Amino acid sequence: MQIVLFVNNRIDMLRNEIVKNWLPRYTGLQLEEFGEYIILTNFKNYVTNFAEMLDVEIRGEDKPMQSATKDKITIIDFSMGSPMAATIMDLLTAVMPKAILFLGKTGSIKDSIKVGEYLLPIAAIRGEGTSNDYFPIEVPALPAFNMQKAISTTIRDYGRDYWTGTVFTTNRRVWEHDEEFKNYLKKIRCTAVDMETATLFSVGFYNRIPTGALLLVSDQPMLPDGIKTEKSDKKVTAQYSKEHLCIGIDALNQLINKGITVKHLKFDYNE
Repeated sequence: MQIVLFVNNRIDMLRNEIVKNWLPRYTGLQLEEFGEYIILTNFKNYVTNFAEMLDVEIRGEDKPMQSATKDKITIIDFSMGSPMAATIMDLLTAVMPKAILFLGKTGSIKDSIKVGEYLLPIAAIRGEGTSNDYFPIEVPALPAFNMQKAISTTIRDYGRDYWTGTVFTTNRRVWEHDEEFKNYLKKIRCTAVDMETATLFSVGFYNRIPTGALLLVSDQPMLPDGIKTEKSDKKVTAQYSKEHLCIGIDALNQLINKGITVKHLKFDYNE
């Protein structure tokens, strides 16, 4: 037993050494410069808008992941897809933030959910495969409840409504031509599809970091004229991305200012 504990402790020490070395290498930020609350996005303009609104500099321009920090909040553009989502979630264990909020875009599966509307996911389906390296497939991908509660309150403060539902996360970027896959999405009654949410929820749970998400509907890929293009994405970004970001910042500030802990269920994060 003592040998097993020694080996496990040594593995944990090695992992900690790796992430503490790699997080600055990927972001250009030293560990002590990170805020206690993290916004993750996969769009650089969110980082740019954050920096402009809060009058701070963008860091890591020559690194894989750009970031900006104001007081207790750091925003990071981690790029795209579930492997990069898992990477940043693992690297952030070097600083163990109090909460992580993902501000991403998603494609609506329901005709009734329009471009520019918000989706507050209550769960995600692990169709991407990356999360299988962390948990058996039967473990659900769920957000931290208090994170979603804070986001919900903030959205209503902005006078906006939102949808809830399940997001299907896939590694496939081009699937709009695949009728069999599209029929599968309808069969499982998911609300939207993306490439990161299930991974972020799963790896956040694995690493004991409370993680939530607010997704902006950017396209309707089930409709022939609803598939995302460069032109349509620029339009969505111009119209909705700043409000999306502001809601995310205000939701985290609500947690910070009220001193609310998002680790509300102790058994979720402790042995």
